[in-house]
Amino acid sequence: MSEESPSPASGRIMSVDALRGFDMFWITGGKEVLFGWFPVLSLPLPVWLGRHLEHVPWEGFVAWDLIMPLFLFIVGVSMPFAFKRRLDAGRAGAALYMRIVRRILILWVLGMIAQGNLLSVLWTFIQGRPDVSRLHFYSNTLQAIASGYLVAAIVMLNVRKLGQILVIAGLLAGFWALMIFVPVPGHGAGVLEPRANLAYYIDETLLGRFSDGTPYTWILSSMGFAATVLLGVQAGHILNASKTRHAKLAMLVAAGLGCLALGWIWGWRFPIIKHIWTSSMALWAAGWSFLMLAAFYWVIDIIGRRKWSFPFMVIGMNAILAYMGAPFLSEGFKHLLGLIGATGPLLKFFCALLSFIVMWVSLFLLYRRKWFLRI
Repeated sequence: MSEESPSPASGRIMSVDALRGFDMFWITGGKEVLFGWFPVLSLPLPVWLGRHLEHVPWEGFVAWDLIMPLFLFIVGVSMPFAFKRRLDAGRAGAALYMRIVRRILILWVLGMIAQGNLLSVLWTFIQGRPDVSRLHFYSNTLQAIASGYLVAAIVMLNVRKLGQILVIAGLLAGFWALMIFVPVPGHGAGVLEPRANLAYYIDETLLGRFSDGTPYTWILSSMGFAATVLLGVQAGHILNASKTRHAKLAMLVAAGLGCLALGWIWGWRFPIIKHIWTSSMALWAAGWSFLMLAAFYWVIDIIGRRKWSFPFMVIGMNAILAYMGAPFLSEGFKHLLGLIGATGPLLKFFCALLSFIVMWVSLFLLYRRKWFLRI
């Protein structure tokens, strides 16, 4: 593929959709599809591989821990393109802010449906026996995206690019300062243990019985969510710049290596902990996200090797639909296969395989018709 003369990126960048789909592949059952047959055949996973297919208990970072930060990062990557199209079409001002608010509300409700038990709680109202005890108000990746998107959108519309970087630094430094210097009742200041840290204390205090009961934190950690989305926005600015493709690739790689270095250095004093979204973790995850985007951009958009990415693009073009639909399909097949006697690893593997096949084929049919769910 020949190098284009410098010009602002226009339209969709295939590598972004493919990377989003690659990330969603793992969220929607990719691990079980690729590796679920190991326990079926009583074969052990290689130790190194098994380690990267499970979240770390608390401190540290493996490949599986990148899935959620990468999702937020890609949301940020898309924002400069989406906002430019709307601003160029004259849809600015109050109309644009209303769209932002609408998107946040939809993401929030979808998050409550996905992991907040919203539908089952509503069912108790329909039955005339209202029960909100199982409702989780803030407990899902889509809600983390909503929080990060809100801050990133306001910053993008009101702050220049250099100022955006300063906002990222302020969010990360501010979160660090709060976590280290503000004392937690019963624990003191600077405590970063599960269920014994400032972010967890704020969640338990403000959410009360509507918290999800896990060591993951959400309210104060929204500062980190916003920083992650804004770091993705910077990648979007790079892709949207009036530079050659190879120059953009070099900038993505440089940004990735820089974030990795900063995250690693900061991690010595402020550990990398995904559960509370520490500032060092946000930088470390962003570093890998920049590098993954660079790799996808180089392979797909620069040297033109695209065919392999098509299965991921089908998922990435309808990511929210895939995210919401996969769990329902999996549960449906679980009940169906349970009725015919499948149990244990066999049940888990076939549930994942069948639900993924049905989901992908459905998304492919939508892709063929150019029907995409837009929020």
